[in-house]
Amino acid sequence: MSHRKFSAPRHGSLGFTPKKRCRRIRGKCKAFPRDRRSLPPHLTAFMGYKAGMTHIVREVDRPGSKVHKREVVEPVTIMECPPMVIVGMVGYAPTAKGLRTFKTVWAEHLTEEFKRRFYKDWCKSKKRAFLKSSKKWLCEAGLAQIKRDLKKIKKYCTVVRAIAHTQMRLMKHRQKKSHIMEIQVNGGTISQKVDWIRQHFEKQISVSNVFSQDEMIDVIGVTKGKGFKGVTSRWHTKKLPRKTHKGLRKVACIGAWHPARVARSVARAGQKGYFHRTELNKKIYRIGMGLQAQLEVAKAEASKDDKDKNAVPKPKGNASTEFDLTAKNITPMGGFPHYGEVRNDYVMIKGCCMGPRKRVITLRKTLIPQVKTRSKEKIVLKFIDTSSKFGHGRFQTRAEKQATMVSLSKYSCINFVILGSFEKVCRTREGCRIIVIPYNKIVVEIVFFYYAISTNWVHFVSNLCKLSICMTDSAVLLQVNCMRNLPILIYDGRYFE
Repeated sequence: MSHRKFSAPRHGSLGFTPKKRCRRIRGKCKAFPRDRRSLPPHLTAFMGYKAGMTHIVREVDRPGSKVHKREVVEPVTIMECPPMVIVGMVGYAPTAKGLRTFKTVWAEHLTEEFKRRFYKDWCKSKKRAFLKSSKKWLCEAGLAQIKRDLKKIKKYCTVVRAIAHTQMRLMKHRQKKSHIMEIQVNGGTISQKVDWIRQHFEKQISVSNVFSQDEMIDVIGVTKGKGFKGVTSRWHTKKLPRKTHKGLRKVACIGAWHPARVARSVARAGQKGYFHRTELNKKIYRIGMGLQAQLEVAKAEASKDDKDKNAVPKPKGNASTEFDLTAKNITPMGGFPHYGEVRNDYVMIKGCCMGPRKRVITLRKTLIPQVKTRSKEKIVLKFIDTSSKFGHGRFQTRAEKQATMVSLSKYSCINFVILGSFEKVCRTREGCRIIVIPYNKIVVEIVFFYYAISTNWVHFVSNLCKLSICMTDSAVLLQVNCMRNLPILIYDGRYFE
């Protein structure tokens, strides 16, 4: 390329400016779906936590398409959604400048994880938040005041929103402060909405009560933070020619001499990532039950069966399908990387999602209902991958791994000491097979496999080489890098430390 063009279209959208770090980590619902009074009162949003991604196999049901009745592999995102607790309500009255808050009513009992959100240092605080609002429920004057507030909300307000928070204690996260948001209640009259919220004070709302399978939803959250970046990374501007003086990942001209300032439309270096974003119309592929809910369902089914009253109920697993009957949960082998195990209800959505793992994500009923046939397609999952997400996973469950791998109890050398020399070392597709001839001339064959998870260490020690392997109950990882006929001692480190 011997020259540069004199004009080029701009790079990047100005609709997302200014590109600043978001002030909050929780996705904010800046708009809610249109209210339909013909429907019963219901919530329009929910909060969950991003766990990770996996892939599924399903059959496409799209007549006229080239992939109709064919199996496709699609990426999906798993979001853990423990039940939310409703602790209050807010009424909004219309004014000339829009809606404004009219009255707020709080529940009597508020959890500690909810109150922690209002303190910077919970341990050093006096923990007196919401003391006055809680005392209203204990005296007649306070109850009369609450009834008057509810009556005024029914009379003057046009929008009613429930105040709900997540339950951090149900997840193994370091954070103890719950996330709180106002969720608009749609459906029914204003009086019915107020009564519905009042009936659900201090009660848990499951994600299955808000969304359903095959529904299109909006996902709101904060993206991953990337720090300070240059114009090429931040705005994707074209790199300058190789021989450009003082760098080429720059913008050559940032404006005219006059006006003597840089326009806002010129690409500049700065913050990239940690932006508030909304993704529209993400399809729900599955809403799975948590481990405790599965156990309760299994107990209920076992109680109906009079034949085996003493039988221990076994959950079917929340990642099983009609075509894959293996009892397995959505948590992959080894857990989701940097997240762990999904213990509560989860939502599986198609494609990716903004933010890193453990980031709180707001799920909202779609603002723009889709009418296309593609959006109304019924999803039937054939297979959900639960293999390890560290490296290339091979096994779907622990039982499958134990059945495929050869147990070390047949070949294990952890209970005795062998002092001898290598007779033969051969590499196979499964791993390494070592034949050791001790001094008593009894041939001992030990088989080691490549796939393993480290729980303890077995050491090979000799006067000429030192080898180490990673051993579990069902597999051993071995790297052989020595000559034949070397004297070697095989022992278990647990007995010889």
